[in-house]
Amino acid sequence: MSLRPGSGSAWATRKKSYKSGIDPREIRRRREEDLFGIRKNKRHDTLFNKRTQTHTTHSRNTFLEAISAMVDHICSEFPPAELEKTRHAEILSSLAAQCPSIDDVIEQGIVPRFATFLSRDDAPQLQLGAILILTSIACGSSQHKRVIVELGLVPSFVNLLSSSSNDDIKEEIVCALGFIAIDSPSYRDLVLNHGVLLPLLSLLNPLPRLSMVRVTTWTLYSLVRGKPPVNFEQVKPVLPVLHQLIHQTDEEVVADACLALSYLSEVSIDKIQDIIDAGVCPKLVELLHRCQSDKVVLPALRTLGNIVTGDDAQTQVVIDNGVLPCLCQVLTREYKKMIHKEACWTISNIAGGNRAQIQAVIKANIIPPLIQILQHAEFDVKKESAWAILSITVGGSRDHIRFVAAQGCIKGLCDLLSCPDPEVVSICLEGLENILWVGEADKEVGLHDSVNIYAQRVEECEGLDKIQKLLVHDNDEIFEMALRILKKFWPVLENDLEAILDLHIEPDGEEYILDIQIAR
Repeated sequence: MSLRPGSGSAWATRKKSYKSGIDPREIRRRREEDLFGIRKNKRHDTLFNKRTQTHTTHSRNTFLEAISAMVDHICSEFPPAELEKTRHAEILSSLAAQCPSIDDVIEQGIVPRFATFLSRDDAPQLQLGAILILTSIACGSSQHKRVIVELGLVPSFVNLLSSSSNDDIKEEIVCALGFIAIDSPSYRDLVLNHGVLLPLLSLLNPLPRLSMVRVTTWTLYSLVRGKPPVNFEQVKPVLPVLHQLIHQTDEEVVADACLALSYLSEVSIDKIQDIIDAGVCPKLVELLHRCQSDKVVLPALRTLGNIVTGDDAQTQVVIDNGVLPCLCQVLTREYKKMIHKEACWTISNIAGGNRAQIQAVIKANIIPPLIQILQHAEFDVKKESAWAILSITVGGSRDHIRFVAAQGCIKGLCDLLSCPDPEVVSICLEGLENILWVGEADKEVGLHDSVNIYAQRVEECEGLDKIQKLLVHDNDEIFEMALRILKKFWPVLENDLEAILDLHIEPDGEEYILDIQIAR
């Protein structure tokens, strides 16, 4: 049974001895967690505040009292009445950010009437009033968005984005399209397939007012996120624009541009070179070094982490841009847990490269804070640190392994052997086994008085007792790893092992005889 995600058969091929050597590239791991969190809610709150700041005295009751009259006027043949009523609706649209108010608008059957106003190029205020209502609906629930989509308004929005000269109208349309796209991959693809990308990118050349830059950047992010991933070739033209946006001074713009890059960099491993060729690596590394905002650092770090899941040459580009000292700095700063976790994951993938890259990790003085995290951080951050140590022991030289052992990693690995996560136990056993093989090689050439000093250290850290207890673990792979380690490095325990192996107790209490015998 494979315990390591996304590695296929590579993880199932056990390391039979130190000299056998797993290909370091096989230990690199892709991230599957989604960074999507507060951005949608933040944009919703911004939109709501914008709409309500001058109309706070209106209540839902006022809206319900006025809605019948609004329907009468909205269907008037006279444009002035339409315009007057749309302005009235614009005032009341401050309530449309609340689900009951949106439902009231929809239930009255007036949304199609508002949709017809999109073509009124002769009355831009009428268009804007209608768009304000429609955008309020688009930023509602998935059911509310479906109303907009089923009315066929996506192509109308895209056309108006290209044809209108009114910046307020364009900004509202960009916002509406972003909310529709972020709802689901199918809506995202719908918006893209209607040709939104080029008119959207044209809004940023030259850069418009800040509010437009912010909403456009957020919408670009909305158009590239989601699983299944976006068609990379369809959105590839966004890369030079994102390169421009991460150089802006507005934190919100930079954060959303970094988020977009983080999603594009994980679309497919064979697209990593396109991300590198866009020239974003130097600025992303600079953001790690200079910026202390979590909402910028996290997606910048995720993008760099995705890049180093590529081959050694692609990883070297990130190293050459100075990422390792920045990662060391990130580990020692007071960031939230997720950032430390991402940093450890990135380090583990760099250490999954060649020996020169492992040496670069060590030279950057990353190992001491990494081991501090292994011993003292929260569990899921410890797990990523353990992966990084394992990467070094898999692909590193004997000197590299001696170094991480001397820094105190054995205790951290032993402490995690009793955790309930079988993947973590497997990682720690693998790392310890690799370290023990180096100790055994040193012992065989007469070093340390012909004693395996790492086996001694495992015992001092109560690791031996924990490994013995794993002989009754219900995960067969963990059982086999523990047995192999004990047989090789503690042969004096053979009689005790036989007694343990005579009977294996299943979790349900049933007994069965093991078919694994100790070699004699």
